[in-house]
Amino acid sequence: MATYLDGILLAHRVRSAADQRDLADLRRQAEAASPARGFATALRAADGLAVIAEIKRRSPSKGDLFADLDPATLAGRYAEGGATCLSVLTDDEHFGGSRADLEAARAACRLPVLRKDFTVSERDVLDARIMGADCVLLIAAALDDDELAAFHRTATDVGLDALVEVHDEPELDRALAVGATLVGVNQRDLVTFDVDHDRALRMATKFPDGIVSVAESGVRDPADAAALRAAGYDAVLVGESLVTAGDPAAAVAALRSAGAAGS
Repeated sequence: MATYLDGILLAHRVRSAADQRDLADLRRQAEAASPARGFATALRAADGLAVIAEIKRRSPSKGDLFADLDPATLAGRYAEGGATCLSVLTDDEHFGGSRADLEAARAACRLPVLRKDFTVSERDVLDARIMGADCVLLIAAALDDDELAAFHRTATDVGLDALVEVHDEPELDRALAVGATLVGVNQRDLVTFDVDHDRALRMATKFPDGIVSVAESGVRDPADAAALRAAGYDAVLVGESLVTAGDPAAAVAALRSAGAAGS
């Protein structure tokens, strides 16, 4: 039976296979882009638990979350609440996102921005830099070892940070093998899309020194944030609970406050 991940990756790989744009030209555009804002640097500099606040219209498993959101307004509210960075979905078919969402969100504030998408080609990495992203997502479960290494290297070459997403120890080992220093533990199973709220806590002790660690998905409230900070995480990436909050600035502030208390 096909899974959520299978369907999403197939769509992206089919699109990638049809993309015949010249790689050398894309690289020149990426290298000519304005300087990145320093995504990992911002996370390291945060006082207490950093919050990566996500702009997400819908999800494959839950449908619409905030289909009519204004990315610029939401980015501004997140910044007011003390968010350290932004994450913006750019997948249209499955998440309702777009390049325009990322561009509008980044223009509305000074926060570094992660392009949240399923990166399956070098062109995807270069596109992230061209559209103004400061960080690109590399999902270990979606890439083989050669792809993971090549895309991580390309990101570094053009001035992007790369958040390498893992789910377990073998994937963490693969991330470290390509030189990743920014690693996220996704608590959402990309096969079933179910969330295991204890996954990040179990993985917390596995990180070597020098890694910026991020807990992704399933952060429901300040109590979760405090527990993850106490376990040693540097940051949380939070989407659904912030997008659906009546007051996103207050919701971010509550996570930041709990993360400071959990230090």
